[in-house]
Amino acid sequence: MNVRGSYGEFREAVALALDSLRRNPLRSALTILGIVIGVSTILAISAVVSGLNSNVIGSVEAMGSNIVICYKFSWATLGRLSPDVLQRKDMQPEWADGLSHLPHVAAAAASLRIFKPELGAGTSDVRRGNVRAKNVILQGNPPSIAQIYDFTVARGRFFTQTDEDHRSPVVVLGHDTADTLFGPHEDPIGQDVLLEGRVFTVVGVMDRQKQAFGNGQNPEDNIAILPLSSMQKLHPEDKDYVLFIKAADARYVADVVDEAREYLRRMRRLSSDKPDDFAIFTPDAFIDLWKEISGGIFIVMFAVGSVALLVGGIGVMNIMLVSVTERTREIGVRKAVGARRKNILMQFLLEAIVLAAIGGVIGELIGSAVGLSVRLVFPALPVSVSLFWIVTGFVISAAIGIFFGVYPAWKAARMNPVEALRYE
Repeated sequence: MNVRGSYGEFREAVALALDSLRRNPLRSALTILGIVIGVSTILAISAVVSGLNSNVIGSVEAMGSNIVICYKFSWATLGRLSPDVLQRKDMQPEWADGLSHLPHVAAAAASLRIFKPELGAGTSDVRRGNVRAKNVILQGNPPSIAQIYDFTVARGRFFTQTDEDHRSPVVVLGHDTADTLFGPHEDPIGQDVLLEGRVFTVVGVMDRQKQAFGNGQNPEDNIAILPLSSMQKLHPEDKDYVLFIKAADARYVADVVDEAREYLRRMRRLSSDKPDDFAIFTPDAFIDLWKEISGGIFIVMFAVGSVALLVGGIGVMNIMLVSVTERTREIGVRKAVGARRKNILMQFLLEAIVLAAIGGVIGELIGSAVGLSVRLVFPALPVSVSLFWIVTGFVISAAIGIFFGVYPAWKAARMNPVEALRYE
């Protein structure tokens, strides 16, 4: 019986709260605006960041879990590098052969790339007659690179050891580079192109490369890959080599890192008291770096959303205090006919909660719409609206209604019924 009575009181309080909101729609809308903005911001950002995380982590993991990279400094760093680090000596390409003979190594290869790292785009042009592919990334690799990374050749073939030994003027073009020079219908295989004043024969065309951000042109598809020996002949002045290692198994990665470090220290002639003047890292370093960046982005946007929620909460308290003042006589009448303090308290507290919760629901709808609309612009980005953040957004908005509605509700419940009835 008590349960039914309590449920009836609760339904009545909700009905009164909704009736109050219906009587003042504009005021209610302006009151919940801050909550709408806060919840929608948090939900939209969480959806976009979640999609970016999936793409970036998927792209990095596609590199393989048993890859080790050796360079003069780590790529997975934030901020400017010190002058001492920038002045480190280059890796030597012949060290790849020594690394390939380490106990737990399946393959090793040196790589040389000419491009603008800050833009991720190339600096070279590839010509075919009057047609020119601009901003092409120029990359030199030995055939063993195919044992380390899964180079998917859509047409033709990759280099052979014969090409490497004879410095053959052959090239494998990226998907977009080949499309620019030959169009979608002409077969590039066996055709000649002009690369930095020298004639190279196209022996292969790469498949499209997966990219982490968006669905526009991927700079990695605008590339020309040469045998490393041919690259050295074309650019003898460039010695910015990277050494790639593939462990025999993912469980041996830590062993390979230790073995490679010991080998490179010997090649660098570093004494035991000197620190490494090179960096050895794995794709996990890029995942950790991205998580740090995306975490920072989310914290900033969460802070912005929290400020909007705080403003919305203050708005709820303010409007509830105004509502209590406007309905002083109504409170007096309700108390005169038998309403208890807890009835008045529940009425105004539920009104604040309903007000904030409606703002939360509207914010979730807007945030979800904004997050999912990103897919229309970037179809390749797997934006996902998380059920966790939908529930969290609703709970937070309801909690704001409770926190900022307690004082106005308590003030209404404490009113003297006689004084309330006299109020004009």
